[in-house]
Amino acid sequence: MNLFSRSSAAMLGVSLIIGLASLGVLLAGAVHDFKQYERSVRVKGLSEREYKADIVIWPIQYTLASNQLGALYDQLEANAAAVSRFLLENGITAQEITRAAPVIIDKSAQQYGGGGRAEFRYTASQSVTVYSTKVDAVRQLMGQVSQLGKQGIVLTGGDYQSQTEYLFTRLNEVKPVMIEEATTKAREVALKFAADSQSVLGKIKRASQGQFSISDRDRNNPHIKRLRVVSTVEYYLSD
Repeated sequence: MNLFSRSSAAMLGVSLIIGLASLGVLLAGAVHDFKQYERSVRVKGLSEREYKADIVIWPIQYTLASNQLGALYDQLEANAAAVSRFLLENGITAQEITRAAPVIIDKSAQQYGGGGRAEFRYTASQSVTVYSTKVDAVRQLMGQVSQLGKQGIVLTGGDYQSQTEYLFTRLNEVKPVMIEEATTKAREVALKFAADSQSVLGKIKRASQGQFSISDRDRNNPHIKRLRVVSTVEYYLSD
């Protein structure tokens, strides 16, 4: 009975050893396969394109000075009418024209002791703004604004409020094609990496799309916008 028990125990022990060894081999293979499956490469793809702005905001600002407040308001009204007439005669519609309230400064109320008396008590500024989708037509009209100067209207510019703005509002229209282009370029980079490393490119593990940026092409062409997006894509690799 003792001999039988010892023999059974020995056989059981051998079976356990063989089983554990087999399990170890299987686990090692599974870990190896898992590590192989987890190999990946992360790449970036850039899409950059240029588009014309589709909206222009053009403020036409002018200034006046006078010692008579009533006369100053009359002249402001006359200037605003002249600017609006100039725009209407050159293809700008009334719906595209807005007139801001005038800003009046009383210099006598701002004087402090020791300063010289100003030649004109009142100074005023006002702007008439064009908001239009006819970007090319408005840009052409900007070159004719000297006609207003010939009518005695003192135009001002250079400050922030009088700067012309150009907007691009069709981002949703161009997004799909730019994202596709960025993703395609990312895949091209990943394929090159896989070929160089003697690997096979697999499915996408994860992907993220960067924010779209819109900027002027350069200082001299603010009506041409440069759009840019970068997509980051991570692919699985296998042997």
